[in-house]
Amino acid sequence: MSASRETAKLVLREATPADAPALAALFTASVHVLASAYYTPEQLAAWAPQLPDIAGWRERLGALRTIVAEVAEEPAGFIAYAADGHIELLFVAPEHARRGLASRLYADVEEALAACGVSELRTEASEAARAFFAGRGFVVVEAQEAARGGQRLRRYAMRKRIA
Repeated sequence: MSASRETAKLVLREATPADAPALAALFTASVHVLASAYYTPEQLAAWAPQLPDIAGWRERLGALRTIVAEVAEEPAGFIAYAADGHIELLFVAPEHARRGLASRLYADVEEALAACGVSELRTEASEAARAFFAGRGFVVVEAQEAARGGQRLRRYAMRKRIA
């Protein structure tokens, strides 16, 4: 499907608790496919276990504002963020990657946060996501090592000032 045809069918909506299993599966697939060039199989398994904790996902997403992007009525990506400008999660299903979906989700969230008076956005970007955020004006403030399941994963604290 071409990017323009996919965009025409794109629907953005607020997530509900019922979305947790689908979003956890999307996250897991995204990590294991799109981040596989940056992390070892052991790191990927620690970061995104193949059997996700759905109750934990409901709790995590419930504490954030989460926007789901649907294509053909199926979740194709999502972004989860806090009202203070912290972007916690931004993931796209592998089959929808590099078609503008993450850019659309991000742009809508930046606009919404700016309208609420937020002046700075923050995130901790993986090796795979660092270039995406840099391309939107984020700068690395600190390289970090996150501990997950006995593994250390490189990530980057990034910031962006917005109007």
